[in-house]
Amino acid sequence: MIELTIESRAKDLGGGLEVGRVLPFVRRRMVGPFVFLDHMGPADFKVGEGIDVRPHPHIGLSTVTYLFDGEIHHRDNLGKSQVIRPAEVNWMTAGSGIVHSERTDPSFRSTGGLMHGMQAWVAMPEADEEAPPSFVHYQSDVMNDGLDRGLALRLIAGSAYGMTSGVHTYSPLFFVHAELAAGAKLPMPTGYAERSAYIVTGSVEHEGVRYTAGRMLVFAPGGEPVIEATGGPARVMLLGGDNIGERFIWWNFVSSRQERIEQAKADWLAGRMSLPPGDASEFIPLPQ
Repeated sequence: MIELTIESRAKDLGGGLEVGRVLPFVRRRMVGPFVFLDHMGPADFKVGEGIDVRPHPHIGLSTVTYLFDGEIHHRDNLGKSQVIRPAEVNWMTAGSGIVHSERTDPSFRSTGGLMHGMQAWVAMPEADEEAPPSFVHYQSDVMNDGLDRGLALRLIAGSAYGMTSGVHTYSPLFFVHAELAAGAKLPMPTGYAERSAYIVTGSVEHEGVRYTAGRMLVFAPGGEPVIEATGGPARVMLLGGDNIGERFIWWNFVSSRQERIEQAKADWLAGRMSLPPGDASEFIPLPQ
């Protein structure tokens, strides 16, 4: 029932942040509407250290940031300034275009500590790609939690396991944080054509084969595949949804139209996209 396994690849984003890049992959560019997935950290920052991802643009997608440890300070050119902490969600809709930065807040930088989390990009349906940009911060109480037989589930966004999250999405999907005790079994959500499980920590078994942390299991359509935590507890992110069609991806730009990508390049190069208030002294140049 496993169509493909994807191993995360180390990528330095600069500004003190190294990630494990999972999606896009050469043999699988999307799972449902998820067009991008990064495993951030874990990074144990010393006093004075942190991340400094300078202002940069996006179009045609929503970014979803979710943390297990630490915090990140988001700023954007809509004037939003928000620190995200574990079990909260930052959902930024780029739509027609947004510019944001992600940095370690001075309060956290002064003490140091662990930063660990996930960031996903969700491609927007073609009819919504040029929606006005927006940013919403969600506390944990809008997400649904479930407990059962050694399982702790948090439905971050979408619908699964009879639960629906209060986080607004543009297309049918699921994004779940699952904690499995040793020996616990978890069936994948049903009702979606495209489903995957990314192993954050620990290991899981499926149909007698063991898979370790840093790997994504992409399941074939149909059936009800089950994963089981082996050798100890496991932390797994489940994600997928309805297929919304192919997308062009270049740098931070996602679109159903190549000409829209070219327009975004030109806009950023010409300085037609404003920088975030309070973080406008530098930016990431357009890659050459």
